Amino acid sequence: MIPYNSIIVYVTPKKKRYIKKLTPGDVWHTNDGALAADAVAALEYGAIARTSLGMPVRVEEATLYDLLMGIKRKTQIIYPKDIAQICLRLGAGPDRTIVEAGCGSGSLTLALSWFCGPTGKVVSHDSREEFTRLARRNLDWAGLGANVVIHNRDVSAGFEAAGADALFLDMREPWLCLGQIPQAVRPGATLGFLLPTTPQVSALLDGLETGPFGEVEVCEILLRPWKPLADRLRPADRMTSHTGFLVFCRYQKKCPEFDSWLAPGTRERKQLAAALEKQAARSAG
Repeated sequence: MIPYNSIIVYVTPKKKRYIKKLTPGDVWHTNDGALAADAVAALEYGAIARTSLGMPVRVEEATLYDLLMGIKRKTQIIYPKDIAQICLRLGAGPDRTIVEAGCGSGSLTLALSWFCGPTGKVVSHDSREEFTRLARRNLDWAGLGANVVIHNRDVSAGFEAAGADALFLDMREPWLCLGQIPQAVRPGATLGFLLPTTPQVSALLDGLETGPFGEVEVCEILLRPWKPLADRLRPADRMTSHTGFLVFCRYQKKCPEFDSWLAPGTRERKQLAAALEKQAARSAG
């Protein structure tokens, strides 16, 4: 039997997927007919149930992917393809404290809560109270969030954390908050950012150059599915392409002695000269 309050997915022969919380007495209505939660609770995962119209549906256990795609949204969410990279790069896991700002509907918050587990901690922020409430509702719906604290706060005034292991910002102008980061994380902490456009990435990189940040990387993750046909294997007609640029770096003080051991090539020398020219322009201004 499937325990009540579990999150389940039922799949129709037409490959429609419905994600539901198994609540006693509920009846779910769709164009394919109604399905009673009590009837589903009497089954095992992988079993077949039938709607009121006689359509067979397969009952499956919801995965983290299903939870992320099934949350209620008032904002654009961070998609699983990006969340996977973010959680890996931040090292989300047991005994880790992760800070985030711009939680929105809470998709990344939910994943961080999942990976950090009962011994980890997630400290989340959003300047809009409606989003902090929505993120908490989504966490409660998914049966997660006991390790999450959400603050209704503009982080340009500082973070509600200190000594964290990693930090992630999903904000329109994260470069305005770079000065607050050293008080929120420990030395060597991994930092991450999500930005949709190249001008925003350029502005962030410009800000990172002036602070105690190093090992800067910029990437974009594209997901191309393939048609699973053994005799006609080929890419699908559609793919999930640009959803945002990911920027990762470390909070670390600059060390001229360390940098002096690098033997830069022509490209690196030009980049260094351009950076020094910008620094001189800032000082003059």
